Amino acid sequence: MFTKLAPVWLVAKRELRDQFRDWRVLLPMAILTLCFPFLMNEFAKQTVDFLNQYNANLILDRLVPFSIMIIGFFPITVSLVVALESFVGEKERGTIEPLLSAPFDDWQLYFGKLLVGAATPLIASYLSIGLYLIMVSRQNLNLPSPSVMLQLMLLTTAHAVLMVSAAIVISVQSTSVKAANLLASFIVIPVAILMQGEAVMLFWGNEQVLWLGVAGVMIISLLLIRVGIAHFQREYLLGREIDTLNVKWMWRAFASNFIGGAVSLKDWYGRVLGAALRRIVPAVFVVVLIAGVSLWMSYDWVIQNLSETVALASPEDIQKLEERVRELPDLSNLRDHLSASSLFLNNTRAVTVIFLAGMVSFSVLGILFYMINIGLIGGVFALFQLLGIQPLPIFLAGVAPHGVFEIPALMIGSAVVLYIGAALVTPQAGRSMGEVILELLADWAKIFLGLILPLLAVAAVVEAYITPGLLLRVIGN
Repeated sequence: MFTKLAPVWLVAKRELRDQFRDWRVLLPMAILTLCFPFLMNEFAKQTVDFLNQYNANLILDRLVPFSIMIIGFFPITVSLVVALESFVGEKERGTIEPLLSAPFDDWQLYFGKLLVGAATPLIASYLSIGLYLIMVSRQNLNLPSPSVMLQLMLLTTAHAVLMVSAAIVISVQSTSVKAANLLASFIVIPVAILMQGEAVMLFWGNEQVLWLGVAGVMIISLLLIRVGIAHFQREYLLGREIDTLNVKWMWRAFASNFIGGAVSLKDWYGRVLGAALRRIVPAVFVVVLIAGVSLWMSYDWVIQNLSETVALASPEDIQKLEERVRELPDLSNLRDHLSASSLFLNNTRAVTVIFLAGMVSFSVLGILFYMINIGLIGGVFALFQLLGIQPLPIFLAGVAPHGVFEIPALMIGSAVVLYIGAALVTPQAGRSMGEVILELLADWAKIFLGLILPLLAVAAVVEAYITPGLLLRVIGN
């Protein structure tokens, strides 16, 4: 084991020497590490003073966890330049040939670069956070609880690994440092948006949800590392000198995979679409299992958290609820408020959002959105049960008629997203990442156009014109 790790350390030492020789990297990192905590502390004070003038009653202690997260983020962004030029920079300097000719495995070269790329900004971030904590402790402010502090440190670590691993993937796939730096915005901007959501959870004090955020970022980080190793090819680094956006080739590759040599629509459905569906069968089983877990989790959460609230509801609360229910459209007129086209577009948008979210997160966010959609059924089922309403007849009349088409379409769409994520992190010998992505996009287009859209169209018609009548028979006017 240690013998296999020795080359990783050799590559890491070589990378460290290169970093410490470059003052253009060390100086900005040192300035941010030492000066930014003071700026953040002063900013927090000014923010509190300004908001309290308008009786906002914002306490400085509420800003401490947020400040820690921001302080840990900025040193990582500066050192991202090092990771972006880790491979392509050496290629431009002409120093990559000796490295690639060394008797090391691909994963050893990759992890050596990754180790230094992540460790250097993390050390700077930890030092900056430690300096800020010393300042906070001298101001008689309450430090975050140990659990929140652990979450913040794990988030900082996960952000560093996520950004550095993404930067190294870009460095491997780029042909110039300029191209790699231009692609850096696709790393910084998504992580900054992610941190906005994490900041909201910090201000709300919702630690349980924040743990899910930590787990999600770590999973995406590990998947990015796996993608980098799976698509790391030495000959690819040396053999390609220039990138060209060949739209004609991309379209031909996509169309060839989509049509699959079919001579008729029947042949396409039977052979091409059938082959694509067979490839996602394992993912379908996983998605069905995830659906069962989501239903149970949402049902259990509603029972555990809302049962006491419903039991303690006052007559006034019940009256307000009844008034809101009366404001809803009458079931006998529900057909006038439903449109098959709007239902179809809404469901299509949901499947498309799951696909797009999965593409930018190796299926993690897509599966999360799928779990939320499926989990709503279990939550509503539990809520009806708490209110003393028999939920099964309502679900058989109000969900099952169109659900037999809509739910399988949602599951199949999510299974394709899961399959794409798994395929991206699987080594594809002799094929570039672009070829793999085009083939996966063609598979998604086949299943989406050939199966999911027809199912959603039938579900929309049933939901608009049949379900309201069945629901009216069950619960009356």
